[in-house]
Amino acid sequence: METGNMIRQFADKNPHKNSVHRVLAQSYLFYFILFLLSLFLDFIFPLKIFEETALISVGIIFLILGTFLIFWAQRTSHKLKKENINKEIFYHGPYCYTRSPTHFGLFLLMLGFGIITNALFIIIFSVISFIITKFVFIRKEEKILAEKYGIPYLEYKKSVKL
Repeated sequence: METGNMIRQFADKNPHKNSVHRVLAQSYLFYFILFLLSLFLDFIFPLKIFEETALISVGIIFLILGTFLIFWAQRTSHKLKKENINKEIFYHGPYCYTRSPTHFGLFLLMLGFGIITNALFIIIFSVISFIITKFVFIRKEEKILAEKYGIPYLEYKKSVKL
């Protein structure tokens, strides 16, 4: 058997290939890399966007909300019962309001930090991270969840738009 065919067969049978946790880890790493890149660019090109310090309180609120949302989502997802799956199983904690609360929390954390530090590149890269994550990583995650949980997840996805 040819090596290429063996690798493809292994990849098709590899349970980690289509793992939600793998996609999530990649998306979190993507946020982290863009955050580091934005820090570097803000260090090299320190462009400020506000003159007033009043927006610092907005940044602090975003940091607090983002942290709360991430912890709430993680705590809720660990309590998910994976037997007897139905549509209502997914409606717990922040998952009642958004299908990807951890990503939204990461966005708020990064944006809040950018506002507090008045760092243009961090603010821009937080928006870029969120958009790319939404259209690349979250789509992959939702495809895996739809394959894994079927109709109950699709009904949930239809009713929770964000």
